Amino acid sequence: MRLDRKCRAALVRAIGVLDENRAKFLGGCPAGELSIVFLSDAALARLHDEFLNDPTTTDVITFEGAPEFGAAGEVCVSADTAANYARAHGREFAEELMLYVVHGWLHLAGYDDLQPAKKRRMRAAENRAMTLLRKAGALPGFAFRKGAK
Repeated sequence: MRLDRKCRAALVRAIGVLDENRAKFLGGCPAGELSIVFLSDAALARLHDEFLNDPTTTDVITFEGAPEFGAAGEVCVSADTAANYARAHGREFAEELMLYVVHGWLHLAGYDDLQPAKKRRMRAAENRAMTLLRKAGALPGFAFRKGAK
């Protein structure tokens, strides 16, 4: 999935809103370059297999960066999964996709979702972040076009 200039600028603004509110999220994502990559299910499943030894599809994979070298981390998001989930649950694609970006940003901030209590904390943080973005009018208007390059 390739973002046009307007959508890319909106995504940068959304991340900026999260960064401005980092104190509400365990101090936020580390300083440095944040890479956000939108992939197909197949491409993300390959990464999932290569780095986590799990060949199944997933919604988000987050790789920690090296802040001492100016890299905050990388958030890899499945646009296919977001589109399918949004369609199946009557949600807006743009909101679902941004939720996945928020999820990755929160992982970089130190949130975890592998245990039930930590997962509840992550979900609460996701809700707070999405509410902040809505109130700021900072949700990117992502659109999904199957096969778009």
